[in-house]
Amino acid sequence: MVQMSHRAAMLPLLLAAVLSVTAAASAASSRSNPHPLDPLTPEEITAVRDAVLASPLVPARPLTFHYVGLDEPDKPDVLAYAYGGGGGSSSPRPLLPRRALVIARAGEQSHELRVDIASSSNGTTSATVLSHAIHRGAGFPILTLEEQFAAVALPPAYPPFVDSVRRRGVDMDDVLCAVFPVGWFGGGGGGDGTANKRVAKMLCFVAGPTANFYARPIEGVTMVVDLDAMAIVGYRDRVTYPVPKAEGTDYRAGKTGPPLAGLQPAPGVAVQPEGRGFHIDGHVVRWANWEFHVGFDMRAGTVISLASVDDADAGTRRRVMYRGFVSEVFVPYMDPVEEWYYRTFLDAGEYGLGLWAFPLQPGADCPANAAYFDGSYAGQDGKPVSGENRICVFERYAGDVAWRHTEAGFPDRLITEVRPDVTLVVRMVVSPGNYDYILDWEFKTSGSIKFVVSLTGLLEVKGTSYTHADEITADPHGSLVSENTLAIYHDHYVTYHLDLDIDGTNNSFVKNIITARRNTGDPATGGADTPRRSYWTVRREVAETESDGQADVNADGPADLLFVNPGKKTRMGHEVGYRLIPSGATAASVLADDDYPQRRASYTKKQVWVTPYSKAEKWASGLYADQSTGGDSLTAWRRRNRGIRDEDIVLWYTLGLHHIPYQEDFPVMPTLSGGFELRPSNFFERNPILRIRPPRPHSASANCSCDATW
Repeated sequence: MVQMSHRAAMLPLLLAAVLSVTAAASAASSRSNPHPLDPLTPEEITAVRDAVLASPLVPARPLTFHYVGLDEPDKPDVLAYAYGGGGGSSSPRPLLPRRALVIARAGEQSHELRVDIASSSNGTTSATVLSHAIHRGAGFPILTLEEQFAAVALPPAYPPFVDSVRRRGVDMDDVLCAVFPVGWFGGGGGGDGTANKRVAKMLCFVAGPTANFYARPIEGVTMVVDLDAMAIVGYRDRVTYPVPKAEGTDYRAGKTGPPLAGLQPAPGVAVQPEGRGFHIDGHVVRWANWEFHVGFDMRAGTVISLASVDDADAGTRRRVMYRGFVSEVFVPYMDPVEEWYYRTFLDAGEYGLGLWAFPLQPGADCPANAAYFDGSYAGQDGKPVSGENRICVFERYAGDVAWRHTEAGFPDRLITEVRPDVTLVVRMVVSPGNYDYILDWEFKTSGSIKFVVSLTGLLEVKGTSYTHADEITADPHGSLVSENTLAIYHDHYVTYHLDLDIDGTNNSFVKNIITARRNTGDPATGGADTPRRSYWTVRREVAETESDGQADVNADGPADLLFVNPGKKTRMGHEVGYRLIPSGATAASVLADDDYPQRRASYTKKQVWVTPYSKAEKWASGLYADQSTGGDSLTAWRRRNRGIRDEDIVLWYTLGLHHIPYQEDFPVMPTLSGGFELRPSNFFERNPILRIRPPRPHSASANCSCDATW
């Protein structure tokens, strides 16, 4: 799902736009003692590259870099750095090692290297390779941007493809191609005689007068490319359908027709006369009662760490989450034919969410009061690549209410108390091809964290002979959204890795199950001698092992799912905790358990999994997701059935959507959102925002230009 032009003349321009190397150091690199969870700086990436290329452990050439990321220190060391040995902030902070994990390809093998990084007093950075291993199992690393550009430059020089384009009456200058992972369907490799080879498939589209080339597929043509040899090794032109028309597909301003009739939405702007309410120190954000660290990873994108909340009543800062990020995005399509069956994408592990996070547009993607973080990463040659404005942080004033009450019970007065809800949002937008994912972390003064995934962008469509729904007799595997255009049914599963530390590392997973009861009339069994026939109560279950640490929020019945610290209690004797609240998008996979895509992403059968913390277990689809077989995955790890009661545990939550496309989703899809919330549950002694000041009266004229005539 990567858009690339085949025209060689465009490649330098595209590469320059996507892969511009930064010459300036990041803010973090200017500090002599960076935070141990800060992402690698351009200087550090350069030093890591030099060390790997100089190491005799990988003599084969060419050598290509597929992942370079922070190999964070051990968790106890980071906690001691952040909170001190006794939990206080006044303890001296230890100097922790800076290390990188590198996954590179050379000699048709995947190499794993761990590299130590050192900074001298004169400001220079050096690195040393500490260890080296060769990956012998299934799967391959993330596809690099450069090799995808190289692959899509091959079709114009491939005679069978040129002939297919000519027979369809298409101008080759209007053709663009894309690289698609092959998935796994038994054995090794992607079939077509490519067992155990690092291959991908290429599909092509027609742009012409529209920017929405995804709406105009060259249906029936499939190419297989060997990415290591960079050569087309398989080709098939199976069936010919008309290329859908360009008319009505463009989404660019000025191309969509006249503006809407009637009233237009009034433009607005966030105005903060006293300035922003948050403070950024390097990668640490402080706002209201929250403090957390914002990182960037070329696979995960945004990484939030060391999230803690200030308890004003207790007079102390309390831990909530050690580290959280999107671990995987699984998108299987539901058409079993030759050109579609393998489209079962693992966007994080195959493409890299951070690689496909493009610059955010001020005033559109993020409001005017936003601040921005950059996200540098390593290109295929190992050199640092700048990533400007990849993450934004802003305060949201949406007219919501934090809490309120109106009391009319007093005969002589009316009491109304209202507090507006102001939240802090950390946002990244990822565009791995046709879809755009808006990934929000929303911090609330109540102590909650909301996770919102919003989908927009372009549908992936199939060329067809159908021009009207009445013509369809067999299962079309999609919705007819325009003439000759089927939008294929598919799913979106976004899996979060959330290492919760609720007031400490020893936590338990609790299900408070809603249980219906009949009123027996006997107080000894909880009844009462009243006409009431039934009621419900709560049955508490504490998960002992990983087999207990799972939940299907649709099928298991009503329950509160809590993460508690059994060693910490409130004045009332309750275990302090947070509860998980799904808020839409709770779909679970309905694919057969023995289907190959489902075996790779079997964790999507349930929304909730709980495992003990392991530094090595980050990626739900495994470290090597491309052509993975499911042997190194979340569901494979949890089969060990380790203990999770009163342990350092991790929540894996999968947000899911079954997508049946409709005509309103074409040519560009209005944003569709879903999410979940982590909400304090007996964590505080009382409402933590009770003491928020009421809003000050203001007039519209105080709101800058909002009084102006438009």
